[in-house]
Amino acid sequence: METLIEVNKKEENSTIIFEFTGELDETNADKTFKTIYDDIWDFKEKDIILNLKGLKYLNSKSIWYIADVFSNVEDSDRKMYITNCNEWVKDILELVWITTIIPTLTDEKEALAELN
Repeated sequence: METLIEVNKKEENSTIIFEFTGELDETNADKTFKTIYDDIWDFKEKDIILNLKGLKYLNSKSIWYIADVFSNVEDSDRKMYITNCNEWVKDILELVWITTIIPTLTDEKEALAELN
């Protein structure tokens, strides 16, 4: 049975914002990130914000995908930010050092300001 995850996409100027609600785990990570890769396409056109406001859980595979998206964005000379982490998600991302690699900001508005 697939765990529920919802990812809403919106665009603001040259930025794609993905807002997550639910849980990312083994049952849905591949499908979820395939959709995200399809939405980003070639990584050369847009900056990325991952708004994790509604994310309650993520597993190691999901963390790998986040790091891979960042690597592709960075290789294309674009920028990526993670925003709106709850304490649990932020603790996990800090534990695996993702927050030392991917800029993690308080909210989406702050990330958009950094991009402009």
